Amino acid sequence: MAFSHIVRFTFLLVLSTSLVFASEPSPLQDFCVADNTSPVFVNGVACKNPSLVTADDFTFSGLDKPGNTSNQQGFAVNLVTVDQFPGLNTFGVTVERLDFAPKGLNSPHSHPRATEVLTVINGSLYVGFITTENKLFSKVMNKGDVFVFPIGLVHFQYNIGDCDVEAFSVLSSQDPGVVRIANSLFGANPEISDDILSKAFMLDKKTVDYMQSQF
Repeated sequence: MAFSHIVRFTFLLVLSTSLVFASEPSPLQDFCVADNTSPVFVNGVACKNPSLVTADDFTFSGLDKPGNTSNQQGFAVNLVTVDQFPGLNTFGVTVERLDFAPKGLNSPHSHPRATEVLTVINGSLYVGFITTENKLFSKVMNKGDVFVFPIGLVHFQYNIGDCDVEAFSVLSSQDPGVVRIANSLFGANPEISDDILSKAFMLDKKTVDYMQSQF
């Protein structure tokens, strides 16, 4: 009996420790401005010498400019990471501007390392995410509305209106990553076997070949 209690305690201790360290670590100093020229390889970016840090390191300009939505998806994103904004280093955050032409789509994708909080600035967006139980949570968002997309879950945004839409997002990682579902499956390099894709999507191989040719 005592042994089983020890096993349970050990399991709970390991589990709780894993949860504590499951997110990005907290900074150990006021700031750690990224030194993108450093040859040192770390999980993140090495710190710039604090004596060389200026106010410019904590400033980024350019999110006032709309992106070019003249593409097949009618969508553009300006993702500002620690590479462009050194002051973000170690703070576990990334920002982005999203622009949608009428009927523009930010295709289904996920961020494996970040939760996303989106705010609509102008226009209306139909947004949603799918849970691991394949349940869709969706909503039409208007100017000033905020929506949260949980970490790792597939989600999308679609401009349902006839005017341009502008939105901003904050993501809870300095390197959130992005996995676009269609691009990953049909645009993989080297290609995923036709046998696998045709069986997974219940499509004939000719259709799979066509889908792959689009990516």
